[in-house]
Amino acid sequence: MTSRCIRLVLAVLAMALTASPAAAQEQPTDSARIAELERQVAAITEQLEELLLGREVVAQADTAMFGLGPGASKVYRVRQGVSIAGYGEMLYERFASEREDGTPSGIRDQLDYLRAILYVGYKFNDRFLFNSELEFEHGSTDQAGSVSVEFAYLDYLLSPAFGVRAGMLLPPMGFINELHEPVVFLGTERPETESRIIPSTWRENGIGVFGGVAGLSYRAYLINGFDGVGGGSSKAGGFSASGLRGGRQKGSKAVAEDFAAVARVDYEAVLGLTVGGSAYVGKAGQGNSSPSAPGQTIGARTVIAEGHVQFRAYGFDVRGLAAVATVDDVAELNAAKGLAGSGSIGERLVGWYVDAGYDILHGVDTSHRLTPYLRYEQIDTQDKVPAGFTADPANDQDIVTIGISWRPITNIAVKADYQIRRNAADTGVDQVNVYIGYLF
Repeated sequence: MTSRCIRLVLAVLAMALTASPAAAQEQPTDSARIAELERQVAAITEQLEELLLGREVVAQADTAMFGLGPGASKVYRVRQGVSIAGYGEMLYERFASEREDGTPSGIRDQLDYLRAILYVGYKFNDRFLFNSELEFEHGSTDQAGSVSVEFAYLDYLLSPAFGVRAGMLLPPMGFINELHEPVVFLGTERPETESRIIPSTWRENGIGVFGGVAGLSYRAYLINGFDGVGGGSSKAGGFSASGLRGGRQKGSKAVAEDFAAVARVDYEAVLGLTVGGSAYVGKAGQGNSSPSAPGQTIGARTVIAEGHVQFRAYGFDVRGLAAVATVDDVAELNAAKGLAGSGSIGERLVGWYVDAGYDILHGVDTSHRLTPYLRYEQIDTQDKVPAGFTADPANDQDIVTIGISWRPITNIAVKADYQIRRNAADTGVDQVNVYIGYLF
């Protein structure tokens, strides 16, 4: 046991004696003092857990709050007033000159300043706060870039167990949609499953509730639905053969003929181990007319369900996720969008992946973390298509990612990996990625 650990244990014992029944008899009405002692004991207990289980667990548990990443949840940790945080990402992609079938890939290498993010929040008091994320993508709006509000909401915190949230919200599905800061996930690129099936980063307008107690946390929102056809006031592109991503309305003049419900539950069984799941259900027709039934509208009921597990302790960082989505009335969506043949939207989309990494410097007295990692992923965005259409085999993919992450301090990540991309059409293109990310 280290000298630091011994000092912490002694401090806990001293506090326990101070808060003993004998001390309480001397000052029976000093409830504020007892509450403060309990808070200090809880804080020291957390430090002891950090020593025993490793830096990653407590760092995340101490800073990520109410489903948001460390930077995004900074406003919850200030006493009152303004909070500012943010992150940034830069990615270099070098593509193989040939596809897996030996034909030229024709893809040119790319160096992109992916994102510069600014979180701005304001805590009015212990009950009310405002939180927002402003996103600058791809360097400049004069080129391929854009500026967006990623989320912006008001919270009313009645207690840690229950709060109300309203505004532009992140649907609480999967890992990446809420926790997409550079130091939180392994890999230079986000998993395809959490881009095409769970269309991260995904935000919509709505209202809901959130909270947690005794290791159990939840979030449940009512939001505007997808626009599966596209072309409405939000200028969404609609669903496609590659997935649901184009149906996002992003809070921008969202067509609100159809709404959706989304909910999530997580349980931290032991410190470092979290299991959970989420589900989304809602229509995506948004009032578009049915091509086959004049006077009627397209329903396009869309369901997404996912389950996930994560273990972060003793230097290990392991997570797994499986997702499935179904879309009704796809033949009508295809007709409304003019899709034919292998261009059909999928009636069923499936995907799953496993990430695993280990900090080889775990247990060493250093701020550095050096984590080799491996990801295996399978995804098929046309696992099922309507009669009369065919599936494009290029959408049935297997991706293996082998890489390493170096974090000189907690808030900076340098990553490099090699991706082996295969699909049923033999047109996959391997690539090498190098990534720099920061969080403040």
